Amino acid sequence: MPGADLLKKRLRIAGCLLIVGLLIEAVCLLWARPFAFVVFVAVGGLFLFAGAAVYLLALVFDASKAPSRTTG
Repeated sequence: MPGADLLKKRLRIAGCLLIVGLLIEAVCLLWARPFAFVVFVAVGGLFLFAGAAVYLLALVFDASKAPSRTTG
């Protein structure tokens, strides 16, 4: 199904964004500089937020295109 492929692609993108964000934050924990905190919060947090947003939007827009079930 084409819709399932699109959902899988969006979920894969969301997962990659989350992994990149976690890797950035893990690397920043090794630094002992004030700039590391800025990168930790700004860049790592941006990737984590983007990954979570893509994930939630993929679920919402996939559910909105699902056929409605009627009883009767």
